[in-house]
Parts: sequence; C-alpha cells; structure tokens
Amino acid sequence: MYRFLLTPRWWGINVFAVLAIPFCVFMGSWQLSRFEDRVDTHHQQEDRSAEAKTAAARPLAELLPVDKVTSGRQATATGRYDTAHQLLVPDRRLDDRRGFYVLTLLRTDGGKALPVVRGWLPGDANAPEDRAKVPAPPSGAVKVTGALQASENQGTDGVHAGGGLPAGQLGMISAASLVNIVPYDVYDAWITVTEAQAPLRAVPPTAAEGSGLDLKAFQNLGYTGEWFVFAGFVLFMWFRLFRREAEAARDVALGLVPGEGTDGADSAASGEKADDSAPAEKAGEAENGASGEKAAGAPRP
Repeated sequence: MYRFLLTPRWWGINVFAVLAIPFCVFMGSWQLSRFEDRVDTHHQQEDRSAEAKTAAARPLAELLPVDKVTSGRQATATGRYDTAHQLLVPDRRLDDRRGFYVLTLLRTDGGKALPVVRGWLPGDANAPEDRAKVPAPPSGAVKVTGALQASENQGTDGVHAGGGLPAGQLGMISAASLVNIVPYDVYDAWITVTEAQAPLRAVPPTAAEGSGLDLKAFQNLGYTGEWFVFAGFVLFMWFRLFRREAEAARDVALGLVPGEGTDGADSAASGEKADDSAPAEKAGEAENGASGEKAAGAPRP
C-alpha cells in the first residue's frame, strides 16, 4: 500500500523534507543562541556598570579604544576647554523631558581633543532664553572625570544624522561629525562628566551597542520562533500528503475507487453488453414488421 513512496514525486518530497527540517531547526537554534548571548552580555554589562561606579578612574589612554568592556568605565583626562567651540546637542531626552546636551571640547595634553558632555539642560537649543542658561566652561587647566562612551552613529537614539542644524549645534557626537568643525584631531570617543556644573544635570552613561536587550535581541527571539514554526509546517504538510496518498491507495486496493485496470474491464463489459443487445433489437424490429403486415392483409368487416 505504501509503494507510492518509491515514485519520483515522493522521492522529491522526501528529500525536501529531510533537508528542510534539520535546516530550520539549525537556524532556529542559532537565532536562539544569539538571543542568549545578548542576554548574557546584558547581564555582564550591568555588572560592569555597577563596578564602574565604584571603581577608580583610569587615564583615558588606558581605556582606548572603546569596546564593550571599557564602555561606561570612569576615565580621566587633563587639558584646557576650548571655549570657542562649545556646542549644543539638541533633542536629547532625560527622565522623559526634552532638552539638549552641552558639549565642550577638551584640548588634552597629548594634543588631541576629547568631546566632553558637561551636562543636560531642559528646553530648546534654538531658544535664546534656554541657551542663556548654559554656564561657561571652567578656564585654565582642568582634570575631567567621567564615564567613557563610544562615538554615536546613525542608529543612536536622538541623533540628527541628516544635518541642517544651525551653527553651534551638533547632531551626532562622533569624531566624524567634529572633524569639519574644529581644526584639530578629535578622539573617537567622548565622556559624560560624573558631576555636572549647576544648573546642568549629569548625563548617565548608556550601555555599549549590541550589549543590551534592545530591539535586535528580541528580533533574534522572534526569528527563533519562525524557524521552528517552519520546521513544524514542513513536517505537518509531509504527514498530510502521506495520509491522503495512503488513503487513496487503500481505497483502490479495496475496490472502493476504480483503479486503472478496473476502468478498462468496465469499458470492455459495457461493449459486450452493447453487442449482445444489438441482435435482440433487430429481432424485435422484425417481429414488429411482421405483425404490421398481418394487420394490413386482414379482411375489413
């Protein structure tokens, strides 16, 4: 009854199922492992953030380049603030309130400049009354301590990647954005000060990119479910086709559905019956003709 499994059509179906199901399971397992890695990285980042709050600050040069391990660590740098290039970073939120960052470049003793976010102010960076609240940076040589952060990119929240901002404003905190604004080299990193000058509020550091439970992490979890659903769907369709084919073969074997051989036999039997009925019809026509002749030759009363 299951000889249909040896047909070319079912060979193709079986090969597809045998290859598709393990592939879907493998891809689902891989996406699940990506999600678990992000969860582990998130926990590690939380532990590192807690340690960074109590750990002693280290010189900036020892923490560069910024990665998942050094992001958020307390760094120190000495130099002088470039008061001629103080910038405002608009549309940044803190505690669900709209405001802007105050960024000043620190000309370090090594020659490069370090972007320093001195704090956050509520309001509109385009409003003169809000800009007037920005305190002037300290003069002379200073030592700055703050949380080290990686340069922002187009995927960072609040970033103005399209440009079009007025003079004195910066859409994205990165060396690539500052290279055309200042005439000196800039570190590919920035820090947010631990203690802000009033009325500024210190900006809390953010987790390193790819280390938190962001949208991408839950996308991995969603892809996991999709691949496992695909594997189950392939198995379901294979079983459905198999059951339908097996039921059809069983019906043919029991004679409930005419097979290819029975169709020919029935046609032949019908032909024989038609041939046998032909002489009988001719005999009946002859008898009817004779009866008609007799009736015509009988005398009329």
